[in-house]
Amino acid sequence: KKVIIRLMKEPYIWDNYSDQPYPLQDKDYKKRMRKSQLFSLVKTFFISLFVLPFSIIMTPFVKRKKINSSDFFCLGLDFEREPKEALEMLRELEIERVLLRVKLWEMDKLPLLREFILKCKDKKITLKILQDREHIEDLLLLQKDLETIFSTLSPYVDMFEIGSTINRAKWGFFSVDEYIRFYQVAYDLKKSKFKDIKLIGSGVIDFEYHFTAHTLFNSLEYRFDGTSSLLYVDRRGAPENMQMGFTLQDKISLLSTMVWLSPKSEHELHITETNWPISGTAPYAPTSEYECVSEELYADFMLRYHLLALASQQVDSLSWHQLIASGYGLVDARDVLRKRKAFKVYKYMLKTLKDAQFLRLDIKRGYYILQFLVENQLLQIHWSLRPTTLKKEDYFNVFSYSGKKIEDTKLSIGSSPLYIFIENETKKKDLGEV
Repeated sequence: KKVIIRLMKEPYIWDNYSDQPYPLQDKDYKKRMRKSQLFSLVKTFFISLFVLPFSIIMTPFVKRKKINSSDFFCLGLDFEREPKEALEMLRELEIERVLLRVKLWEMDKLPLLREFILKCKDKKITLKILQDREHIEDLLLLQKDLETIFSTLSPYVDMFEIGSTINRAKWGFFSVDEYIRFYQVAYDLKKSKFKDIKLIGSGVIDFEYHFTAHTLFNSLEYRFDGTSSLLYVDRRGAPENMQMGFTLQDKISLLSTMVWLSPKSEHELHITETNWPISGTAPYAPTSEYECVSEELYADFMLRYHLLALASQQVDSLSWHQLIASGYGLVDARDVLRKRKAFKVYKYMLKTLKDAQFLRLDIKRGYYILQFLVENQLLQIHWSLRPTTLKKEDYFNVFSYSGKKIEDTKLSIGSSPLYIFIENETKKKDLGEV
């Protein structure tokens, strides 16, 4: 068979190990392009200078929503990577929402993507459309290819995320204005030909909300049907750790406030990518070894991130990146497919919480208790940043984070959350006093 190799155009190069572009090596090109977008960069600064402080002030006044837990959990995957096994794992997990990617420089793979999506017809699909510099510069080409994507896939896709990682030059954008022109093409197609499709953006990565502020507050004629964010916190270590005085919950609250205040977006917030890189997996890990964590901590952090985001009642969906990825996924693809511990943790989390009703979150001296109602039974999920113990009461039904029943009379509460079902509600006591 003739092998067709599809490449991004230089100076952009795609890294198949970590599923992202390599950093730009042509520094002169990068400097020249940033200089050409100076006006937009100045706009970003001045818009954020007003929007961010005002949003911080308004954050306490934003009401929580009632989040549908079954729609909250979403799992990203590569439709070309072990597709048969991936579909089997999706069935095993019984997940109801998945996120797929399509690369604009690989339009010839659209039939293959459509075939995969049809095999996921019982699931809600979020499709992330990845850009390249060619489509950013040639908006007529972008219009043609977006129209092809929408025509081919809109009957099967719940929402399209237009663009990704817009605040990293290696992904092709050098300013927010460039992204807005890019998104405007998709929005104009929605208005003229595809009125029923749902478009989300702007896909800013990390805690760099000055870029998000620019996309949400300007005078141009477009709207998002929801705001997307790649809210990674892996460089800070544990999901509870602070950055500039903001915890993960604070970051979510601030972003939700910006969305709530914005005239450009419906009040929906979708975290469409997050994970932790795994130690000892280079060159598959997307960061250096310094940021990597063990497989045990990866499972802990993954579960705790989901729990904190769900407890915020401000995130409509959270997509874990991703199912099969040697450097950061639930399944290691080196040599043979190997389900990591995190796969079992994710499976039990889904089984237990996808129909749960969130009640409250209590935090005291680094000890966390989340309470849910699961099939009319009270569930508490406990973990602690400082290892401690808790007496197991007679009316506790306790499971590990992977679903193993625990019979110990003294419970070790630490990094790995425990699921504690309260069997007899008339006997339960207030466990907030830990």
